[in-house]
Parts: sequence; C-alpha cells; structure tokens
Amino acid sequence: MQTTIPLIQLDNIEKVFLNDEVETHALSGVQLEIRHGDYVSISGPSGCGKSTLLSILGLLDSPTSGSYQLRGEPVEYLDHAARARVRNREIGFIFQSFNLIGDLSVWQNVELPLTYRGLSAAERHERVDEALAKVGMTARAKHYPAQLSGGQQQRVAVARALGGRPSLLLADEPTGNLDSKNGDGVMSLLRELHAEGATVCLVTHDERYSRDAQQTIHLFDGKIVNEKS
Repeated sequence: MQTTIPLIQLDNIEKVFLNDEVETHALSGVQLEIRHGDYVSISGPSGCGKSTLLSILGLLDSPTSGSYQLRGEPVEYLDHAARARVRNREIGFIFQSFNLIGDLSVWQNVELPLTYRGLSAAERHERVDEALAKVGMTARAKHYPAQLSGGQQQRVAVARALGGRPSLLLADEPTGNLDSKNGDGVMSLLRELHAEGATVCLVTHDERYSRDAQQTIHLFDGKIVNEKS
C-alpha cells in the first residue's frame, strides 16, 4: 500500500563540479519522484550523470542546489554523521564491484553493516540468516569472497544490502562484472525482491534489464531527456 508522501522527491537538482576553474554541470534541473514499491531504471551513455545521481540518492554526495526529500524530510544538507545514520538505516547499496571484504566470511560481510545499528547479537543473527536464505547463499555462509564465483559474490552483496531492511535498494550496474548467465540471475533476484515489496532504483546500460522497471529514466548531459512508465 503506497503512502501519499513519496519515498524520494528530487526538485530541480543541480550538481556542478569545479576543476581548474572550469565548471562541469553533471546534473541539471533533475526532477524525480520514487514511491514505496517502485522499480525505477536510470539509463544513458557514459558520462551522462547516472552515477552522480545515484550518489546523491544514496547520500554519498550532496547536490549543489535543489531539494532532496526522503520520506518528506529534507536531507541534502545533513552533516556527515547524520547522513551516515540515514544511509545505514534507509538505503541498501549493490555495487558493480561487489565491495566485499576479503578477510571476512560471507556471514561476517552481511553482518558488518548491522554492527553499526546497535542491534543485539540475536537480532543480527536473525537478519543475516534471513538475508542469506533469501539470496540462496546459506550454504556458503562460512566461505570467503575469494572462494565464490562473481555471481555468488554479487548475491552476497545483495544479502548485505537486504540485512538492514532498507527503504530503498540502489543498484549501480550490478551485472557489469558478470557474465550473461550470472547477470540474468542477479536481475531475476532483483525482480523477486521488487515483487515482494522492495523499492528498487537501478542504474544500467543494458536495455534488457531496463525493461524490468516500471519507470525508465534516460539521462543525457545531466538532464532527464526521456521518462517512460
């Protein structure tokens, strides 16, 4: 059931980078609304602003101007500590490069973000077990990343994102380092999570995967030039 307040509301977002006194407008006039349970795909050519937009959505970066509201609350000017708390509680990240810690087991990789939440050991255990079961990686819980295939590592990365029970899953080219079979497997998993109620925002250059989304946004030179629902 959707609420009247969007999960995310971006209004006239601008992002300007200064380099040797040269201004680069990475994003310009971006308007975007994401509601609870949406599946949004962001596509466009290299350098169009996709990763910049995802970084702003994930509170890894701040816009130069414009408004970003999460659950109706402005977040673009939160300080570092407050942004970290919101990220940890509200947003799950799935990266192209997996970003798993090599000397931690699968189970420990999924548990790590939860240690910053003040959860009891019992609750962390429950969440990790639940997340690994959801992605089909329970049997590999004691393995280390180097012992896994690329597809398995990405499933662990998805489980790590799910462990926090986030309001929003941000997936940045999650199939970029995978062969087609493993890529299809990860995208099938995202479809299943969305069907179960997850809100998903996907950055991809693959049109096949964009078709899974309810809403497709095409960026060009930092502007939304096409939007389809």
